[in-house]
Amino acid sequence: MSEKSYFLGIDGGGTGCRSRLIDESGRVLGEGRAGPANLRLGAGAVWAAMEAAAFEATSAAGISPGIVHAAAGIAGTSRREAFDELQGHPHGFASLTIVEDTVIACLGAHGGRDGGIVIAGTGSVGFGIVDGKQIRVGGYGFPISDEGSGADIGLAAVRRVMKSLDGRIPVTPLLARISGQFGGDAAQAIAWMDRAGATEYAGLAEQVVQHAGGGDVVAIELLVQAAAHIGALAEALHRAGTTRVALVGGLAASLRRHMPDATRALLSPADGDALSGALILAQRAAGLP
Repeated sequence: MSEKSYFLGIDGGGTGCRSRLIDESGRVLGEGRAGPANLRLGAGAVWAAMEAAAFEATSAAGISPGIVHAAAGIAGTSRREAFDELQGHPHGFASLTIVEDTVIACLGAHGGRDGGIVIAGTGSVGFGIVDGKQIRVGGYGFPISDEGSGADIGLAAVRRVMKSLDGRIPVTPLLARISGQFGGDAAQAIAWMDRAGATEYAGLAEQVVQHAGGGDVVAIELLVQAAAHIGALAEALHRAGTTRVALVGGLAASLRRHMPDATRALLSPADGDALSGALILAQRAAGLP
């Protein structure tokens, strides 16, 4: 490239949207954060989050978007109509590539090489790239899929809270804490359920992790169950020919501890994060190797 270019990576998920701006040498010039960027919220909401995160990064560096090659990985791209609308949105970047968030996470985890990932965050999915072919396992969206995810753990926890409220199972510290958020009232829990989505359920997973560390039997049970689901995704990727699989996402470390040794042996460390993968994609779009 004759002129100096800059590269922006965007990682949009159910919990929030992050961005990172680098120059041609790889030096980080700016970063940004914004609200959730899952296409279940609609293309307009996702674009607003992307734009806010991008502006924060570029303005911090004093860089005009017109000389920035950008790439974004966005959650919820199976909602094709919203995804098409997002891709067609006008922008001021030198180039903009938008893909599913699993693609950038996989590229980042393996430095652009072939490999696979299991994401354990708000949602869950197994994804791999082998000889240019994409392999996908699970990740069809909460509540019909995303087993082992934060949202799935939160849902399982609330179900146990409801059982404890009518005396079907004993109350543990975890269940008492979550029940307290509903005033110990089933009607309030039902009202919360009517307006809660994946992000709200996933917010309860942090409490499960905290109480598991304190020995809460229900919390430990929930994490063991989630770890089994996540491990099954890794095993499915291996059977499909993905020999190097990394476990990534906000719940990765907590669930790894509850996996059998044989499952942990299938996992490899990640080289980088999803933003690293988005930056690789942006550089490729600009013609860099």
